[in-house]
This record gives sequence, C-alpha cells and structure tokens, in this order.
Amino acid sequence: MRRTLILLLVAITGLVLAPPAQAAPGFAVRYETIPGQGGTPLKAFVVEPTGRGSGPFPLLVFPSSWGVNNIEYVGAAARLAYESGYTVISYTSRGFWDSAGEIDVAGPDTIADVSRVIDWGIANAGGDAAKVGVGGISYGAGQSLLAAAVDPRIKAVAALSTWTDLARSLYPNETVSKQAVELLLAAGNLTGRPGPVLREAEAAYRENRFEDVLPISPPRSPASKVSSIKAAVLIGNAWNDGLFPPGQITDFFGRLTGPKRLMLSPGDHATAELFGAAGLPNEIWASVGRWFDHHLAGVDNGINREGAVQVKPNNGGGWRSYPSWAAATTKSSTIPLSADWNTTGWPTIAESGTVMVSGALQGFLNIPTGVSIPLVDRLASGVWHGPVHWSGTTVSGTPRAHLTVTTSADTTSLFAYLYEVNALGLGALVTHKPVTLRGAGTRTLDLDLEPVVWEVAPGNRLVLVVDSVDARYGGESSLGGSVRFGADSWLKVPQA
Repeated sequence: MRRTLILLLVAITGLVLAPPAQAAPGFAVRYETIPGQGGTPLKAFVVEPTGRGSGPFPLLVFPSSWGVNNIEYVGAAARLAYESGYTVISYTSRGFWDSAGEIDVAGPDTIADVSRVIDWGIANAGGDAAKVGVGGISYGAGQSLLAAAVDPRIKAVAALSTWTDLARSLYPNETVSKQAVELLLAAGNLTGRPGPVLREAEAAYRENRFEDVLPISPPRSPASKVSSIKAAVLIGNAWNDGLFPPGQITDFFGRLTGPKRLMLSPGDHATAELFGAAGLPNEIWASVGRWFDHHLAGVDNGINREGAVQVKPNNGGGWRSYPSWAAATTKSSTIPLSADWNTTGWPTIAESGTVMVSGALQGFLNIPTGVSIPLVDRLASGVWHGPVHWSGTTVSGTPRAHLTVTTSADTTSLFAYLYEVNALGLGALVTHKPVTLRGAGTRTLDLDLEPVVWEVAPGNRLVLVVDSVDARYGGESSLGGSVRFGADSWLKVPQA
C-alpha cells in the first residue's frame, strides 16, 4: 500500500513537471530495488532522460536525509533529467523507511552504499562512469562528502545543510546540543531501525555520558578526510542551522583544495533548499544545477569564474561574493569588557532560540530571536554594551570573545550571545556560542561565536550577554555557583 501511494505521488510530480507529450526531450521515472553494500536492498526512484538517445548520461546519486525516504529529491531529479539530461537516482538511506538494513550513522556500510548505487546506475540506468556526481541534504550531504573521499569516480559534490564534524555539531565546546540530539534520535527511532552504534550512542546520551559517543565522530566526519576529497565541492548551509552550525563549515571549506563553492544564507536546517528539492524554483538548487553542469557536463556557464564564497546577510539583503571566507572580513573592532560577576544555574531571558523554528522564522519572515536588554537579569549574567554605530556597520566573519573567567564549580556552562540593540534596548540575536568549562579556577578563554554576516542599522549598537542556562543545550551549571569575568576581557567584532 505504501509503495502504491509513493508511486502515485511520483506520477503526480511527473505530470506537473513533465513537458507536453509531443515535446522532447523529457524524462521517465521508475521505482527500483538496488543492491547496496553486502546486497542490502535499497529502494530508489530512478529518473532518466528521454528523447536524448541511449546515453551514457551524466549520473547523479542522491542519498536521502535522516528520517526521509527516496521521494525527497524526485522533483529536483525530474528537473535535472529534463533540463540537462542527467540520470538521477534518489534512494532511501540504509535503515530508513523502505530500504533494508540498520542505521549506522553514516558508517562504513552506509558510505559504501553510495558506491554500490553508482555501480548500479552505470550498469542499469545509462550512467556515464566518467561523469558521476553525488549530493543531498543533511544526512545525504554528509554521506556524499564521505563517499567522495573514498570513491575517485565522484567528480562533483553538492552538500546542502551538511555536517563536517559531528562532535563540533552536536557537542560544541563540550556542551550537548540537546534539542538537536533529541530531534535526531526521535526521527531515527520513528522512521528507521537503529543499529548498534546508534543504540549505544543513545544509551550513553541518556546516561549523561555524551563524551563516550565522541569516538564515533572522526570516521563519520568529512573534516577528518578532507585531504582525500578531490571532487569539486559545493556546500550550501544556513546561518542559523540548529543541527550543523556554520563554524565547522567555514573551517572545512577553507581546507578544501579543489574547485569549491560555499553558499551561506538565512534559515535553519534544510530550510534554504527545501523547496528546490521538490523541483520548485530555488536559488540554492539553481547553483547546484550549474555546478553539476560545469563540472560534469562541461558547460561553460561561468560558475568557475564567480567568487568561491556567496553569502546573504542573515537579516536580509542580496547575495555578496568573495574569493574566500577570510575575504568577507576587511577590518575589525575591539570592545573592551569590564570586570563583572554573577551567579550560575539561573536562567535569564537571553536565549539562542528553538531548533528548526527560530532559524526558519529568521530565514522566511526576518523575525529574529529577540530580547529586551534592560530585562536581562544582571545577577545571573554579564552584559556589555558596545558603542552606537551612528552610520551602521556590517558584522562579517567570526566574532571572538576573549574572556578571563573564574568559576567556583567543577563544571560550568556559559552561553555567549551577540545582539544588535536599538535605542529602546530591544535586541535581535546576531550569533551565539556555548562552552562548558571543567574544573574550578581561573582561565583565559577564547570563544569563537558562530560565523555570520549581519547588517547593523544606523543608531544601533552591539551588546554581548553571557549567562549560564540555555534551553537549547544540555548545560551543566550548578545553581548558586559563581563566575567572574576579568577586566582584561574583550570582544573582537569582524566587519566588512
């Protein structure tokens, strides 16, 4: 019954996207079972071009996102097949929905599946072995990068809302990204069959032993294999991605040595490219098509002559182009932070927002995560005001807080928020970052907030708030503890 419903939905998608019957070229869609690693059956939609001869055709392989099935990319696949003559395979990742096997969290079998699907596409769908690209969103994006590190047939990658370092994504600065982890675990258990690695990771997390999960990160993190990636790589992520924040992305992108393109835009996890996967007009997927056209089909469309880094300010504005991420910062200013003291374990109204909600509101409606600075409890937080920017300014890069911190408890979690604040004290969250400190005593801390491009309006100022509780994270601050900030602390603000 489920297969019938899926096929019906694909048929409707085909009717919407397909050209009139007398027109050529076109595309055809079929539902297939593809043997993955070890013969594990993987269910896939294969979208092939028609009216273009017998091929071979450039081959694109799209593994599905975490908790999503193979219908995810059918709309985009139909467009790519019809407009550019690609054979596209959109398949359900191992362990989810209609594919067999168990979820191994982008483990060896899941990554090997990408190569087995490529094998099948070359042998059974007219795929050109010399023109292979892979891509996807979220889980499919990470798989694509990992597969490109081991399969030299992959010449181009489009990784959207990807992770590059699992530990930095879900355990930033030793602070559990609780809402993200809960969301991933719920989706995995609801839509798939967790394997031993995921079951053990969940057990450790439930027992507050997240550090025991860390050993699974390096082999499942493209950052640990970046030197082996020779393909042309396009990465598209959102500034407010609640699962895979952009700091890990900009660092990874800087280490890539081949052709590369980075697109950062407003939104939350997978929201910027969501409608493009369905085949609807979308700026991110338009670049994906051009990327594959140039690096697989050999089309001279100029994408290789454009700036490698394309960004949209997080609070609105058009695309800006830079030759590198470092080039997005042309100057910086330093705000001295006076000495301060506050108690820990008590929440304030300063918050980073809700995963998959706050970033989406910012991206679609330009509604930021807000705060009233006068109402932030000074006994439970440090609050520092920068100067008024009478002519406005652009925060462009990675802000850094240099803090001399003295903590009284063995474990203290701190959350730094950078706000743009108007004359009434109303603030919009520009960026943030958590950190958990182990051991009491005094230390010097350099805390990089998440990268951002943000337009500060004339007459507004930047305000840094640091407190010890945030609902997004699994913080470990003790109620009634204390934290002191030394007078030699400062905030460095990158600017364009």
